[in-house]
Amino acid sequence: MSDVEAERSSNFVLVTRRGGFGLPTACPSCLPVYLYLRFANIAFNLLYDVTNPDSDHIPYFEYGYYVAFNNEKGGVIETLKQEGIADLDPKAPSTYFSEWLSTKALINTWLATAIEYEIWVASDSSNACKIYFSDLPWLLAKVLYKKQSQAVKRRLGITDVNASEREEEIYRNATLAYVASSLRLGDQSFFFEDRPTSVDALFLGHALFVLHVLPDTSVLRIDFLKHDNLVKYAENLKRQFLDGEVPATSSPRSHFDASTSKSNSRRKASHWSSKPKPKPKREKTEDEKKLRRRAKYFLGAQAIAVVVFLSLFGGVERAELQDGDDDGFAYDD
Repeated sequence: MSDVEAERSSNFVLVTRRGGFGLPTACPSCLPVYLYLRFANIAFNLLYDVTNPDSDHIPYFEYGYYVAFNNEKGGVIETLKQEGIADLDPKAPSTYFSEWLSTKALINTWLATAIEYEIWVASDSSNACKIYFSDLPWLLAKVLYKKQSQAVKRRLGITDVNASEREEEIYRNATLAYVASSLRLGDQSFFFEDRPTSVDALFLGHALFVLHVLPDTSVLRIDFLKHDNLVKYAENLKRQFLDGEVPATSSPRSHFDASTSKSNSRRKASHWSSKPKPKPKREKTEDEKKLRRRAKYFLGAQAIAVVVFLSLFGGVERAELQDGDDDGFAYDD
């Protein structure tokens, strides 16, 4: 890497949710972005955002004075391509472009829906709370989980009446997606041209989440394990791109904390630090104390807002049920 490239990459920061389950980040939306940067051999610093647990803008990627959010412009990977930072994907004239595009769509729809269903509907709250709400008080984590679970059910069109039919459809689509992916991969190391593309980042992120985060009783995990070549693919790439790294003994700080000590946090080597040097204790500056107080106020205000919202929302639902007009979005605990 040239001096110019090294200077440029020193300003690259990927902000994700916390790591866990043997993965650099346990968030199913964050892991593919992390893997894409690894595939592209881009040096970057990894930070964890612990102050926005239910935000859809995570992951996000900082480059210089610009930020690419997950919920804007097609997501972080698309921005990396558009900005010329990392583009691993084929262009339209390629002979396999149409098949690459359909495979990507399959992962972003049927498999993404299956993961969302597993986290927020099919499983208990333990995994979701570890991934999204581990830094929050237990009660607030439970409230936010319930709120998000109801939102996912609405988005997926799940009601008390059609719950079993929707579950069957979601898993059936995932099964077909696994069959198609297994046939497309065959015995290759990557899906297309024996080199990684965003399809590999998306599918590997999905596969590692299924294998390492979902419980053994998961329908999705059991179905995935039926395809030996997909399991081998995930294990090989994990060894190649993840297992050589040792997580730092102390977790990366939240984005707000990192911004107050930019000169320290962004000098680290890319990815994880294998043996971080102990840092001498120092007094916190007034700016750091102010930012920490603001973070606490933010969490407190969010907790109050969520409780008030659920109280009002629950009241509306009870009133509607009493009138006999069931809209299908009320669920028993």
